[in-house]
Amino acid sequence: MSPKKEYGDFQTPESLATRVVSLVDSLLGTPEIVIEPTVGLGSFLKASAERWGKKSDYVGYEINMSYVDIARKSLSQYGAQIFHRDFFNEDWRCNLARASKKRILVIGNPPWVTNSELGQLGSKNLPQKSNFQGLKGFDARTGKSNFDISEWMLIRLIEALPSEGAIAMLCKTMTARKVLRYFWKMDEGREDTMMFQIDAKAEFNVAVDACLFFTTGKRSNDRIATVYSDLDITSFSTKFGFVDGDLVSDINAYQLHKKLDGGSSNYIWRSGIKHDAAKVMEFTRDGKKLINGFGETVEIEEDYVFPLLKSSDLGNGRIFIRRAVLVTQRHTGDDTKEIKQKADKTWQYLMHYKEILDGRKSSIYKDRPRFSVFGIGPYSFATWKIAISGLYKNISFVVVPPNNGRPVMVDDTCYSIPCQSQGEAELLFNLLSSDASLGFINSLIFTDSKRPITIDVLRRISIVQLARELGKLHELQKFITMDLKKGAESQLLLLMEPKKKYQTNSRRRLI
Repeated sequence: MSPKKEYGDFQTPESLATRVVSLVDSLLGTPEIVIEPTVGLGSFLKASAERWGKKSDYVGYEINMSYVDIARKSLSQYGAQIFHRDFFNEDWRCNLARASKKRILVIGNPPWVTNSELGQLGSKNLPQKSNFQGLKGFDARTGKSNFDISEWMLIRLIEALPSEGAIAMLCKTMTARKVLRYFWKMDEGREDTMMFQIDAKAEFNVAVDACLFFTTGKRSNDRIATVYSDLDITSFSTKFGFVDGDLVSDINAYQLHKKLDGGSSNYIWRSGIKHDAAKVMEFTRDGKKLINGFGETVEIEEDYVFPLLKSSDLGNGRIFIRRAVLVTQRHTGDDTKEIKQKADKTWQYLMHYKEILDGRKSSIYKDRPRFSVFGIGPYSFATWKIAISGLYKNISFVVVPPNNGRPVMVDDTCYSIPCQSQGEAELLFNLLSSDASLGFINSLIFTDSKRPITIDVLRRISIVQLARELGKLHELQKFITMDLKKGAESQLLLLMEPKKKYQTNSRRRLI
């Protein structure tokens, strides 16, 4: 394993370090002590020493011994102390407390790598396992529990930072937001919280959105951060923050549309089907023939084969069916052994690829029937759907009709609402594609995220309130009444009442 991979190693160019230190000087003034927790080759300590000279003391920590030797030699003229240390074994509260009577600046560039990536590489350069994000249930077992190592580091450093101190760190923009959300949700805000965008492609040759994340140790009731377009306090800026229990990307736009925030009990967004074995479970069609991901012609019963739309289809507004998917269950937890009795060819096909299917690593398949899929339920088999891709920056809702009388599945990077008719799907499409809806969604999402549209964002939209605002409540009521006649929960009657507040387990919702 290369050190670059194991340590998330992107050494900071000296020119960038110099610009960062100059900006920090304008924000903080001259610190009495500069600490770099992952010193690397020492670019930040060098830039700091050249800026502040003997007015400051300089301390660095580094796990890579070869870097320690280089940094000690290059920084010896500045009297810097460089310690060979593992960040994850250090007591940062103790380290920073020793200098708490001085104005501390913690500066640097922590690793740009996730715990999952390091785990796959077999690296031991990881923090002790803990659910520090406070995730529950399914979220704690899947992708939401994956985090950038720098996220863990920044949280620990900010927790240890004295009120007179400040921290200035290069990191992914998404990482900085996660750190802020952690404190804004679990603790308090911090004064002078800012993010200055940098060109990571030019500086590090990586295609990610990155920034200089700056904040102080002074606690504040405000949960707002200012985002600047460059390493310049005079550059274009916007504000995002923590409002009504969650992050919003544009505070002013959110305030304009916040009456739509609340979700709807009758319309529940669902994730698409997840199987983690595309070459086995997904097919293209050549006439009536099915071709799997290995280029093999597959002969299986059509009872378990359904048309499929993927993110690339929905993100580009396509509903032309190019793929199919093998669906082994009607509901998560269904016994798949019935396939053996009902569809022998399908069962033989699954058995042929049992090693791939049995070898799926996600914990969601543990203790479930063999050949299970996830994200499946009665909603998956609705004849009509309204759907959207989670991966695209453009917000594009799509009406998904049945294909040759068969319900169409969407993959697990997409989300959908089941509909009983074409009319219901088209009404929801018009509501969700309205300027009011798009304005509200845009006030919540961060377009630099890997998945800008999430199910959490979609579930915040009160479709009932949206229909009320657009003068289409009577039309929506017709479909809700139809659902009630089919045995929907009596709770849905609340939706037709004037807007009121009520408490849920997770957050206050407006209906």
